[in-house]
Amino acid sequence: MRALKVAALMLLTVACARENASNSNTASSTARTSGSVDLTGAGATFPYPIYSKWFSDYAAQKGVKINYQSIGSGGGIRQLSEETVDFGASDSPMSDDEMSKAKGGPVLHIPTVLGADVVTYNVPGVTAPLKLTPEAIAGIFSGSIKKWNDTRIASLNSGVTLPSSDILVVHRSDGSGTTYIFTDYLSTTVPSWKASIGKGKEVKWPVGIGAKGNEGVAGQVKQTPGAIGYVELAYAKQNNLPIAAVRNQAGQFVVASVAGVTAAAAGVAKSLPENTDYRLSIVNAPGADSYPISSFTWLLVYKQQKDAAKGQKLVDFLNWALTEGEQSAASLDYAPLPTDMAAKVKARVATVSLSGAK
Repeated sequence: MRALKVAALMLLTVACARENASNSNTASSTARTSGSVDLTGAGATFPYPIYSKWFSDYAAQKGVKINYQSIGSGGGIRQLSEETVDFGASDSPMSDDEMSKAKGGPVLHIPTVLGADVVTYNVPGVTAPLKLTPEAIAGIFSGSIKKWNDTRIASLNSGVTLPSSDILVVHRSDGSGTTYIFTDYLSTTVPSWKASIGKGKEVKWPVGIGAKGNEGVAGQVKQTPGAIGYVELAYAKQNNLPIAAVRNQAGQFVVASVAGVTAAAAGVAKSLPENTDYRLSIVNAPGADSYPISSFTWLLVYKQQKDAAKGQKLVDFLNWALTEGEQSAASLDYAPLPTDMAAKVKARVATVSLSGAK
């Protein structure tokens, strides 16, 4: 029975991979054909719930239509680099190499909100949030922990009856900022993970099956007893999936929340220099209340806008997002930028130039 289940899931994975290949060109084709759209963007699925609300609210208030394709951070970086969209979106900062290859010149990273990667699972009969250490998480996703009742899990969860069934790991099949955050966290906290697997939008997973987007991973976990995966907090909540409590740097087991993400960002925001490029990691942040798998998410925009009209619309939207838009973040389980940081980011937006316009 288990063999049939895994085979079926592998077929779903192949289908997801094919869909991802098709979707990688969606944003550019939309940009060419949607004459009524004012701005086009593509990228991260991690912030899609909040971005979808922002774009809808902004269109209603300002009459500016923004088409956004949720294709993953890797796709967003590629689309921006090829200049097939007006902006990209990513949960992993662009590398220096990626920045140098962007055809439109220097790219600004504009942090918008903060979110959390969560470990979600489907273990029949287990209702209380499981407690997991970074070492246990690394063991599961590297394949060294294969059963739910492994002592490395059971010892953390006294009083919880764990089954002897196999663990089925579900990870992202596409280039993903959610994967970057998750593997950045494990590389920061578990030396053996850093040495063997490392961090990136895509890594060579030793075990498991892939699914496209946060929605794909959440769907696979929800329908598969024994599964475990990592998704952005909003996707776990939308699917009524359980969320693990993760041990933070202070030794506390913390369940992801807006407050926990805010706590993780607080210390970083206060110490930022004025000229920072905002390619920042806040995983494993200090503080008893900090949720350890937290991150900024960024909109990626060219500093030199070639189309004055579009450039002005983009700048106007960014300023709106950093003020009015931030007010709706918490309702969708994202943390707004700290107020002092939002002011610094707006100053960064002010450096966008329209002088290259035709």
